[in-house]
Amino acid sequence: MSDANGTNGNGTNGTNPEKDLGASNLPGRRGDGGEEIRVQRGMFGANNGGDTSGYGGLVRSIRLPGPAARPYGGWFDEVADELEGALEEQGLVPENAIEKTIVDRDEITFHIDREHLLRVARTLRDDPALRFELCTGVSGVHYPQDKGRELHAVYHLRSITHNRLIRLEVSAPDSDPRVPSLVSVYPTNDWHERETYDFFGIVFEGHPALTRIMMPDDWQGFPQRKDYPLGGIAVEYKGAQIPAPDQRRSYS
Repeated sequence: MSDANGTNGNGTNGTNPEKDLGASNLPGRRGDGGEEIRVQRGMFGANNGGDTSGYGGLVRSIRLPGPAARPYGGWFDEVADELEGALEEQGLVPENAIEKTIVDRDEITFHIDREHLLRVARTLRDDPALRFELCTGVSGVHYPQDKGRELHAVYHLRSITHNRLIRLEVSAPDSDPRVPSLVSVYPTNDWHERETYDFFGIVFEGHPALTRIMMPDDWQGFPQRKDYPLGGIAVEYKGAQIPAPDQRRSYS
């Protein structure tokens, strides 16, 4: 039953407050903070052909979130302290292994120097206070304008013991796309690393059999990189034919 204010008596308007899509429940905007890596023009940012979307006038800044300052909040500080302490016990200066820590949209990401990735991963898995036993895979990201670190490998680690989820991110330059394989630490990463290599060209050193997994063995290039040619083939429909993306009508 609604009261005189149109609510259902508990101060809400009858909707589930946990699913309310009001501004307070939407992800915060980064605004002018963080690191600007490029200015995107158009709907998708493609610049190797004419504008086929009709949204070529859109202009927006593409930003990566900047490093977070302590305290991070919640259990994030506990994990960060335990990780740094465990690395120090191994004789490693934490600042040499952890390039930066980002807290964004209630998630924590540790950016790791690729030379120390294996040691950090083993520490996160084996330290009793951390116990991130499961890596749910690795994904590739390509930032062509992020000079010197164009290729990123992103890992999601879950602690079943402590019910926690963190992210590791490692970068490598186009000119030297090597990242240590984590198959020896997390064997389930085997096919994930192959797929990331297949689509982004990141070479996972130490992988037992780093070959393509989706594309043909003789395929040239890495299809999910942003500098990969759009290409495409014409698609036939009944009574019509849709030209390939690089042959469609351009609005610019």
